[in-house]
Amino acid sequence: MKIIGPKLVVATHNSGKLREIRDLLAPHGIECVGAAELDLPEPEETGNTFVDNAELKARAAADLSGLPALSDDSGLSVDALHGMPGIFSARWAEDEAGNRDFTRAMERVWREVEEAGPEAGHDAHFTCALSIAWPDGDIESFEGKVHGTIVWPPRGDKGFGYDPIFVATGMDKTFAEIDPAEKHAISHRAQAFRKLVAALG
Repeated sequence: MKIIGPKLVVATHNSGKLREIRDLLAPHGIECVGAAELDLPEPEETGNTFVDNAELKARAAADLSGLPALSDDSGLSVDALHGMPGIFSARWAEDEAGNRDFTRAMERVWREVEEAGPEAGHDAHFTCALSIAWPDGDIESFEGKVHGTIVWPPRGDKGFGYDPIFVATGMDKTFAEIDPAEKHAISHRAQAFRKLVAALG
């Protein structure tokens, strides 16, 4: 895999995601700058998979910044909802003006799970696709998943997105209740990062 340091654009406007990626890359001496800090626009996510969307965001950021760019596309897939919200996880949080409110999104997920009936269960998983694009057009992608269940009401204030309603298999606390370092060890993003770091050699 090509060199990606010492500076990397993280193609996200989500401050929680940027913070998590910075923490994961810090031990490798890579300086991360967020897309919002460079005034890069958010491209429309028109892909059909997490990898599709991660790649289009990484390519756009690399092209506009002239730097290697890392993009993460991730989301919550709920079995009772046939895999939704999935790649639409962020969109489920948006209002008509495009403002994101994940409290609203979590309420919608739980409401639709309840409507699906008790036999549908509460199984869910988070998926993370990471893509690194270089200004010359090269790109590499990695994917990680973590399985668990969704719970109600939301618990914890340490995570972001859907973390307050997700409990990973084998745990009794939500992703928003556990220490960030503990989450970094087991999360879907951590698993994708392990594959990325292995590729770094």
